[in-house]
Amino acid sequence: MSDNKLAAEARSQFGKGAARKIRRDHKIPAVMYGHGSQPIHITLPGHDTMMALKQANALLTIVLGDEEHLALAKDVQRDPIKPVIEHVDLVIVKKGEKVTVEIPVHVEGEAAPETVVTTDIYTVQLEVEATHIPESVVVSVEGLAAGTQILASDLELPKGATLVTDPETLVVNVTAMISEEALEAELAEAEAEAGIEHEESDEVAAEAEVGEGEGAEAAEGEKAADEA
Repeated sequence: MSDNKLAAEARSQFGKGAARKIRRDHKIPAVMYGHGSQPIHITLPGHDTMMALKQANALLTIVLGDEEHLALAKDVQRDPIKPVIEHVDLVIVKKGEKVTVEIPVHVEGEAAPETVVTTDIYTVQLEVEATHIPESVVVSVEGLAAGTQILASDLELPKGATLVTDPETLVVNVTAMISEEALEAELAEAEAEAGIEHEESDEVAAEAEVGEGEGAEAAEGEKAADEA
C-alpha cells in the first residue's frame, strides 16, 4: 500500500484567480478521476505533495473527509521557472488493478575494456499492479563485448510485470571505442563529403611562410655553393 498519505480538501471555486489563491496558501489545485466516477476537484498540501511526487510513479493515498482513494499522478504541471507545482491530475486506482506506467532504465556494471555503452531509451512501458510499481528496471552490462545489443525483449522484468514497449526496441548498445586518429579521419571525411573547407589560421599561415623562407634560403645557399 501507499506510504504517501495526503490530506486533501474539496474545492468548489475554479479558474485562474481561484488557482492563484490556492497556490498563495501553499496548496496545489488537483483533480481526481477514474472508474467511471465524476471528477473530484480538490486541493493538496503543497510541500507534502512536492515531496511525494519526487519519486516517479508514486502511489498516493488521498484522504478526503472520511474516504481514502489510491491514486497515481497522471499529469503534473510545474512552473517553468520556480520550483512550484501548479496543478495535478490524479487517476484513481484499486488494489490489484493493472496500470501502464513508464519505468526508468538503470544501467549498472562495466562493459569490456575499450568499449562504449550507449543507452538508447531511458524508460520502458510496463503493465504492473498499481500497488506494486517497481522503481526501475536494472540492466547489467558487466563484461559485455563490443557489438552486444540489449533489446526490450532481453530485459529481466520484475515479477508480475508485462512489457508494453515494442520488444524489438534497442535499449542499450555496446560498441568499440574509436581512437582519436580514427575519429579525426572520420570527421575529415565527413567534412570533405559535405564540402566544408577550413580557412587557414594566421598562425599556421605564418609558420608556412617561415618554412618557405627557410627553404628558399637553403636553396640559394646550395646554388651559390655549386657555382663556386
